[in-house]
Amino acid sequence: MPKPNRNRGPVRKPKDTQKTVKRLMKYIGREKWLLAGVIIFVIISAVASVGTSVFLQPLIDDMFSNISGKQFSLSLFRPVIKYLWFMLMVFLFGVIASYGKAKCAVFLTARTLKTLRKDLFDSVADLPISFYDSRPNGEIMSRFTNDVESLRMFLSQGLSQLISSAITITGSFILMIYYGKWLTVIVVAMVIVMVFLTKKLGEKSAYFFKRQQKELGTVNGYIEEIIEGQKVVKVFNHEQEVKDHFNEINEDLRKASTGANTFASILMPIMNNLTHINYAITAFFGAVIAIKGFFGVTMTAGALVAFLQYSRNFSMPITQVSQQFNNAIMAIAGAERIFEYIDEKPETDDGYVTLVNATQKDGELTECKEHTGTWAWKHIHSADGSITYQKLEGKVEFEGVTFSYDGKKTVLNDISLYAKPGQKIAFVGSTGAGKTTITNLINRFYEINEGKIRYDSINIQKIKKDDLRRSLGMVLQDTHLFTGTIEDNIRYGNLDATHEQVVEAAKLANAHEFICTLPDGYNTVLSGDGSNLSQGQRQLLSIARAAVADPPVLILDEATSSIDTRTEKLIEQGMDKLMAGRTVFVIAHRLSTVRNANAIMVLEHGRIIERGDHDDLIAQKGRYYQLYTGQFELS
Repeated sequence: MPKPNRNRGPVRKPKDTQKTVKRLMKYIGREKWLLAGVIIFVIISAVASVGTSVFLQPLIDDMFSNISGKQFSLSLFRPVIKYLWFMLMVFLFGVIASYGKAKCAVFLTARTLKTLRKDLFDSVADLPISFYDSRPNGEIMSRFTNDVESLRMFLSQGLSQLISSAITITGSFILMIYYGKWLTVIVVAMVIVMVFLTKKLGEKSAYFFKRQQKELGTVNGYIEEIIEGQKVVKVFNHEQEVKDHFNEINEDLRKASTGANTFASILMPIMNNLTHINYAITAFFGAVIAIKGFFGVTMTAGALVAFLQYSRNFSMPITQVSQQFNNAIMAIAGAERIFEYIDEKPETDDGYVTLVNATQKDGELTECKEHTGTWAWKHIHSADGSITYQKLEGKVEFEGVTFSYDGKKTVLNDISLYAKPGQKIAFVGSTGAGKTTITNLINRFYEINEGKIRYDSINIQKIKKDDLRRSLGMVLQDTHLFTGTIEDNIRYGNLDATHEQVVEAAKLANAHEFICTLPDGYNTVLSGDGSNLSQGQRQLLSIARAAVADPPVLILDEATSSIDTRTEKLIEQGMDKLMAGRTVFVIAHRLSTVRNANAIMVLEHGRIIERGDHDDLIAQKGRYYQLYTGQFELS
């Protein structure tokens, strides 16, 4: 098994945190009424929290003045009961507001993340094949799971907490100034120290949280890769090596996670202790002022108690903000990674020629909606807006095509070939010779560097990619089946196919017989990429899927490589029926499968070194002759 990439480099700094936050707020702002509800309920809740302390001064001062030196009587407590009743009402408003805030926050979070996931999925679905070829699946999945989850945690709790804290801090500060300016200076000085420590510890925490998210994506990617290739691991007894490699990247994740959680864990206790110290210092100086006065400044006992409560209300949100700061950092890091994929350049398509169903009468093509078996290229001319139709015949030409995946190593070098309508063209050669690359270029999964590829004399760059690929049926060496019934998997080639057409396609691929032996036949549910089927059966379903699509051009990339010789012979007649009247490109290691090809191309190091039919190449006694007679083996 390949080792995980150990040269991932340092964790990059955020491109623009402020821009990421603004962009995230735009997503949140789409749910205007829910956001407004959160803000309104947060304001009510925060005002209620601050407002209850307003009654403390008159409550305490009146209680002392009424009770002091007087005989005990219930009537003395009437003013106290009045204030307590007001406080109770404010508390009830606060409780109701807190419930409303939580309710709105839940809906706001769910809907925002739904929109974000949709945009992320839409973006990823529109990305070119090169994007997926250069990234492990686990890393892509990490954006949908870990990064979205970090956003959920912040939106459901942290956002409303930050708004509430801002309101509480502002209100408490104003009331502290009202009750005691000198004491306010002491509180603010201590809070400045708290903010400074929060900033310093937050910077350290931010680095490790961003690194943690990145390492988590790496670990997820490796786990998915190993689980998918578990049979290979077992066959080659690489369990220990896999464990060692996993331990390495798991250790990197542990270090990043330890660093992130260390600073996150120490931040809260430090803030709490500083809050207690701040409270004790304020209480001491407040008591001095209340008892003896200070430069002519006096304060009643009720005012002191109210001020101390406001000082706690002022410093406590600072502590809560520091607690949510780590969630905010993780959320921003996750949002940045999500936006990174959303901003990936989608697959471009400048084509204007489309593929349509058509009927032909007296040599004239007419566009129609129903499937007729006749296809036409629809040209909309930009000059005058006129429309012309050209029958799809299946002629494919390569003219001096040169291609490189990375711009450094040339994979195909000056390839020229043609396939006449209805011809079967075969590609043979060693692994890495460029056979599969040719089929990738026909589909425009990648764009060529030099030369031209023409389809019915049309430059394929002028054909819309969706229509180009709709005209090409592919059977890949690596099959992929989706969770669902066998019928649904076959119908994936043509979503409008009837049950009868699905059965006919299965019979054509000789899959019908084994499907009927399954417990539920065509309604048998597949899961785990069809793990309950043999590799050959899965390949037969893939061939049936191509058959039901009824494409004018077929590409068979090692389509029978996973099928035993007996099964291969059984489907030969069906494949011949499927290929009848179509242009077919075949890539094969088994040379017996290409003997009846109209033309065989022998590739080596990205060049065509021999071409001709089977008899011609045997007569030449070149590389194909060596391959066929076993004097040279395909690697």
